[in-house]
Amino acid sequence: MKKILLIGTTLLLLTACQTAYYSAMEKVGVHKRDILVDRVEAAKESQEESQKQFQSSLEHLSTLINFDGGELQSVYEQLNDDYIASESAAKDVSNRINKVEDVATALFDEWETELEQYQSATLKRESQKKLSATQRQFSKLLRSMRKSETKMAPVLAALKDNTLYLKHNLNAQAISAIKGEFTNLKRDIQSLIKDMNSSILDSNKFIEQMNQG
Repeated sequence: MKKILLIGTTLLLLTACQTAYYSAMEKVGVHKRDILVDRVEAAKESQEESQKQFQSSLEHLSTLINFDGGELQSVYEQLNDDYIASESAAKDVSNRINKVEDVATALFDEWETELEQYQSATLKRESQKKLSATQRQFSKLLRSMRKSETKMAPVLAALKDNTLYLKHNLNAQAISAIKGEFTNLKRDIQSLIKDMNSSILDSNKFIEQMNQG
């Protein structure tokens, strides 16, 4: 019960901080719409960096399974560095997607509230249509972002497994065991990168639509 209350209090504090931030930015002429576009751009760039990191991890694993002699300790250290960097990149992606969703929710809530302030039925109807279209576009983008995000966890788990196994088995048998896992991991990373590409394209489309609007 105490844990639930603590989580609830933390969420309320975070919400209050974000509300204060949006209010402060609006006073200097930066509206939620502008923040949303900036955050989508940042999330897109984070995904691009994450793609590079996962691709780098895959390339190093390819080198590992073709290992033909040398110091296995250094190979393990490279694999461990890859895992740590990939985990950090994944956390950054998730954090930025959460920030995108937060400001979008605030923007749409505000937009809904302000619809009631219209005196002109025509203008209100047009604004409602624009809101609905923007919400649909954003929902598509968020689904795309979350889809690629969910694929990071199994990839990270596999990278960690391989890293741990090699750490405690610095021998040819360990390389052979990891080689057996490589095909599935390669498929998962390629699938992740493909979904991230789709998300990046959706981000570009959303940014373009918002700027035009």
